[in-house]
Amino acid sequence: MNRMSGIAAPGRGATGLFTQWNRRALFGWLGLLLLALVPVASHATDTPYLINAMTRFVIYGLAAVSLDLVLGYGALISFGHAMFFGLGGYVVAIVTFHAVEAGPLFGWAGSTQALVVWPIALLCCALLGLAVGYLALRTSGVQFIMITLAFSQMVYFILVSLQVYGGDDGLMLSQRSVLPGVDLTDPVSFYYVCLAVLAAWTVFCMKLVNSRYGMVLQALRQSERRAVNLGVAPMPYRLSAFVISAVGTGMAGILWANYAELVTPDMAAWTKSGELMAIVILGGVGTLLGPIAGAAVFLGLEQALSAWTEHWMFIMGPILVLVVLAGKQGLFGHWLNGKPSPDALRAPPRGGCTGGPAKPDPRRPGS
Repeated sequence: MNRMSGIAAPGRGATGLFTQWNRRALFGWLGLLLLALVPVASHATDTPYLINAMTRFVIYGLAAVSLDLVLGYGALISFGHAMFFGLGGYVVAIVTFHAVEAGPLFGWAGSTQALVVWPIALLCCALLGLAVGYLALRTSGVQFIMITLAFSQMVYFILVSLQVYGGDDGLMLSQRSVLPGVDLTDPVSFYYVCLAVLAAWTVFCMKLVNSRYGMVLQALRQSERRAVNLGVAPMPYRLSAFVISAVGTGMAGILWANYAELVTPDMAAWTKSGELMAIVILGGVGTLLGPIAGAAVFLGLEQALSAWTEHWMFIMGPILVLVVLAGKQGLFGHWLNGKPSPDALRAPPRGGCTGGPAKPDPRRPGS
């Protein structure tokens, strides 16, 4: 009798993984090709607003991928990721404000160079993510959700209180950041920069979750007790994932500040965190590519419904509920993850990985 009968055959398992990889590769490359052709389609159809709309979608897709890293692979339900989105945008706006209009900031004249300002903004997001993650990860479940929400609202009210930087009204960005060799004031050039950042960050996250680090992170998601018994310390893995996710979300905020040329405290509000979470759930949690498509669906519905009625959220809410009830993997999660083979779903025999119950050994007492 085959001692491995309780486990899916290697050939079938490999085929399933290969098919899943093909699906994700096809989905990713096709999506990247379509996004790369957006300026061409915009010029051909004489619809310049299409570039602005798709730039917004790409930026939200970047934030959604970053949130999915901790939500889908780390099972960390963060309801405060908007704080990193807002912080990244505000750091760029404040440094630019002091460089162009106001005086020096702590003795520094400020800068408009992207290679100077953007790393500073990302560093601030990483430090905030490290502090929030270190405190929040000492809890779990609802407590973790509430701590991240509380920190997000704290950042929101701090931004509201900064009257020198506009307070409730926000702060206008006098000019976009200067990136050597690229004219960010050109909508097409800026769109391609955002698309390149999204593609690079998505590839990085996919490499990360498929590495040994990512496997440990997913093991902690499935069974923390079992992973700990194998010698895994949960805190370093989850904290580093939280910080990486904060950096990605902060990068989305940086791009948004340059896109809108305006930052407001609403960027850090809990409603923005809710939007990002809805996008991830809509596209498919734990797929990385699904949330990008989810951003397109969410923003597309928002544009269509808001043009029809100002109470568009009353329609958007039931749609999201129906999507969650109809499929736990969102609109694209089932297709991207693939359907497990019947052999993979078959439970192993009670005797372990042998073909039947373990036979007693007469040489051992009590067997």
